Amino acid sequence: MKIFNKKELLNQWLISERKLSSIGFVPTMGALHQGHISLIEQAKNHCDIVVCSIFVNPTQFNDPKDFEKYPITVESDIEMLIDASCDALYLPAIDEIYSDGTQTLEHYDIGYIETVLEGSTRLGHFQGVMQVVNRLLDAVLPDVLFLGQKDFQQCMVLKKLIEIKNSLTKVEVLPIQRETDGLAMSSRNRRLTEFQRAIVPLIYKCLISIEAQQNVKSFEIVQKECFDILERKGLKPDYIVLADAETLTLLDDYDSNRKMIALIATFIGDIRLIDNLILQKN
Repeated sequence: MKIFNKKELLNQWLISERKLSSIGFVPTMGALHQGHISLIEQAKNHCDIVVCSIFVNPTQFNDPKDFEKYPITVESDIEMLIDASCDALYLPAIDEIYSDGTQTLEHYDIGYIETVLEGSTRLGHFQGVMQVVNRLLDAVLPDVLFLGQKDFQQCMVLKKLIEIKNSLTKVEVLPIQRETDGLAMSSRNRRLTEFQRAIVPLIYKCLISIEAQQNVKSFEIVQKECFDILERKGLKPDYIVLADAETLTLLDDYDSNRKMIALIATFIGDIRLIDNLILQKN
């Protein structure tokens, strides 16, 4: 696996390798787990060259303490990427990505999608995501961008970014990878204590309950039950919602005429976890 710290050197290598080859790209912030590796594996199945990036992006953290606590595990990340037969790793420094600093960055108008859920509670988060991914896309120029469904709203935001850029890059969103007890794989899971780790599978159980009861109870009742279950165990839900899976329009109740998704964000201690489930009709 080739490792590049500079865009110019990555570009030169990609030009020499590209010819008629297709390029798949998996952007990450490191602290890799099997969910990330599943994206690499799918990219290997669909593209000739696979590039992964590791960059902890400061502009998408609205809480500086969260940025400081984000786990950095570059050495083990590199080992995992080599084992997964990743072709190239882009490992830039902050001043490589933001050569002019981070004080006067571009702003993207993406409308409603930025105003709800993660957008309403993490102000500026999605602007930061778009700022960094725009730069990463310009560095890699991939044919296909591979993303994980766990960050469902972020996937929608990045599709908007692709539209704004008039880019020919395709977006592939792949299913959430879960632990055996249902917990969505996440880099933040590393910060959980043993006690917290035993509790957080309740998040997925609540999502399953939302799906299972769509023809039994109103969503308002199921939503309250989920709030109560999580709060009794010491979690602090940020939101538990039902939405249109195509537009992210929030729904007051189940609607069999729509493709629906349930989304949960909750704190356990100072760790914020998110998860979602696209509902299958009963």
